[in-house]
Amino acid sequence: MNPSDPPPALPPGVTTSRRHVAHDLLLAALPHPILVLAEDQRVIYANTAAEVFFESSQALLKRQRLEEIVAFGCPLVALVREVHRTGFTINEYGVGIATPKSQTQRIVDIHSGPLPESPELTLVMLQQRSMAQMIERQLTHRAAARSVSGLAAILAHEIKNPLSGIRGAAQLLEPGLSEEDRPLAELICTETDRIKNLVDRMEVFGDERPLVTEAVNIHAILDHVARLAATGFARNIRIVTEYDPSLPPVTVNRDKLIQAFLNLVKNAAESIGEKAEAGRIVLRTAFRPGVRMAVKGSRDRVSLPLCIEVEDDGPGVPEAMRPHLFDPFVTSKRTGTGLGLALVAKIIGDHGGIIECESEPPRTIFRVLLPLEERAGRRSPRHERG
Repeated sequence: MNPSDPPPALPPGVTTSRRHVAHDLLLAALPHPILVLAEDQRVIYANTAAEVFFESSQALLKRQRLEEIVAFGCPLVALVREVHRTGFTINEYGVGIATPKSQTQRIVDIHSGPLPESPELTLVMLQQRSMAQMIERQLTHRAAARSVSGLAAILAHEIKNPLSGIRGAAQLLEPGLSEEDRPLAELICTETDRIKNLVDRMEVFGDERPLVTEAVNIHAILDHVARLAATGFARNIRIVTEYDPSLPPVTVNRDKLIQAFLNLVKNAAESIGEKAEAGRIVLRTAFRPGVRMAVKGSRDRVSLPLCIEVEDDGPGVPEAMRPHLFDPFVTSKRTGTGLGLALVAKIIGDHGGIIECESEPPRTIFRVLLPLEERAGRRSPRHERG
């Protein structure tokens, strides 16, 4: 057969889907989920990435229609119908997709269009954006933390010293003031103390000393945080632990991580608020390979397979605040300073990790991903799996 000859006609009863099966090896190598749908939106092909995305085998997917493998009301169904109706290719960006097996939304770009040789069939490709967005936001968080570091150093030098003078002058004036004016001097002292405490908290961001680390069990840290919370601010909230017992030790600064996770649990407890009696906080760990980040000043890429989650069933994070959640001075609390989560982002970043928030009421998850290897390239006490 001459290579330039057209492909032979398909035998009777053989559908055009056979042509797509013939390219299975090529499509299986692609990292993006790909589906081929019939006119009634029945799945006739799914590559390996699609099996992973929808948590079902190709054989199971091919027994279902699109509306059965995505959550109710998913915009993907309407988009595919529009492609079939118009016959045009449609690209949609930043679409949230959930499945019946996993109600957690994943943000994807959708590329869909009819197959040129078989216009009755629709090709759908999903490109996940969540991980790229998470890493991009994390770099923004670190830049924000660095800007606070510089500001903290300036504040410590330019504000704390004058504050001491102001407070001292108010104390010297107080004995000579009338009873009516004495509260004003006390107000000056109180407010200067408040500003000094705020500056003291910001000085933590200016600490660029190398971390003193040791190999510890991450579950021991989380158990310690849970005990502190249960005897204090979360005494009326049920704290649940869901640990992966196979996780190896991780090389971290124990005190810093306790501070970070205590902050996250405290935020969760404050989010639950008035419904504390019925509230629940979940501390969860898992091994999730696949996330890698470049090390600054090096060609090395660090794996971040250690996943720690702090989940609460509070009202969630306001949508407008989510992109700026880890920026300094951003808070929804009336008495908050907005430095707590910025400090958490700095601590996790100093450990070479990343932190992300996923909030879909009534569930909010703060997810921390940490490396199991030191940056110098030495293995952790137990070699990375996978």
